[in-house]
Amino acid sequence: MTKNEVMAELKSYGNEGTKKVFIKHGAREPFYGVKVQDLKKIVKKVKKDYELSLELYETGNSDAMYLAGLIADENKISKQDLQKWAEGAYWYMISEYTVPWVAAESKYGFELALEWIESDSENIASSGWATFSNLATTIPDNDLDLPLLEKLLDRVVDNIQFSRNRVRYTMNGFVIAVGASITSLTNKALKVGEEIGKVEVNMGGTACKVPLATEYIKKVIDKGRVGVKRKGARC
Repeated sequence: MTKNEVMAELKSYGNEGTKKVFIKHGAREPFYGVKVQDLKKIVKKVKKDYELSLELYETGNSDAMYLAGLIADENKISKQDLQKWAEGAYWYMISEYTVPWVAAESKYGFELALEWIESDSENIASSGWATFSNLATTIPDNDLDLPLLEKLLDRVVDNIQFSRNRVRYTMNGFVIAVGASITSLTNKALKVGEEIGKVEVNMGGTACKVPLATEYIKKVIDKGRVGVKRKGARC
């Protein structure tokens, strides 16, 4: 499919109810409000298409940007592409899902995550923490830099209360991801969760809530699911 064909199909799937919800969460015009289930209809046709993913992301249309992440080829996308995507991710559905998903599946995940968490940009920093979460939940423990991840848990304790809104959210998510997915760091993550307690995040007047890290990790423990990895970051 060409970019114009995809954009036309996206427009046909536009949903005013979905659009209103996304606007409350931070999306802005131009976009159509396409449900993820409808985006996946296009994914089935396109599969992976590196060039098309770049063209769609470049439109600045939130629906197209999210779709770009679903069809991006993690083996072809460059570090420069991902950096550009991070800089253009203007709301959390893109900065905390689309960009981190593709970054984590690419060969640049760790180095970009390290760079991004140092950024003064709230969205880029949150992309970095979300990328680390995706790496923790998808990469076998033997292939992870566990000492680094342990240091990052300490960093969360020291910095979360001083961090910006969405960075606090993704830091909390990182604690959950590590505790649920890396057996050797589960107890450490639980202790960190106890130290940070309930994380306050402005959710933009929506009904969304910030999960309590200790509760979430304990539920995973109770289900016997600690250390179970996902096959890929994107979903």
